[in-house]
Amino acid sequence: MKNMDWIEIVGHLGALLSSITFIPQVYKVYKSKSVGDLSLYMMLIVFSSTLVWLVYGIALTLWPVILANGFICFLSTLLIYFKFAFAKRTIPVVPVDENLN
Repeated sequence: MKNMDWIEIVGHLGALLSSITFIPQVYKVYKSKSVGDLSLYMMLIVFSSTLVWLVYGIALTLWPVILANGFICFLSTLLIYFKFAFAKRTIPVVPVDENLN
């Protein structure tokens, strides 16, 4: 096996592992519909950084970089969407006067 073949395998393995890191979080948020502890700022930073890496990968035709960051962009977009879609809407509570009975 040549050095380039080995490095290519390492690159693809790293891309695969990076790509699957958000799958458990997306699954958990989707199932629970709970996003209270999900940081919007962190997700925006993740999306921005992976978008930059995606552009870089496309410019240099680096498939591991393109695939990993494209997938992570997709997953982080889902999480950002969930953050807004599943946000708890607060309804003002009107105090009840117990002396009315």
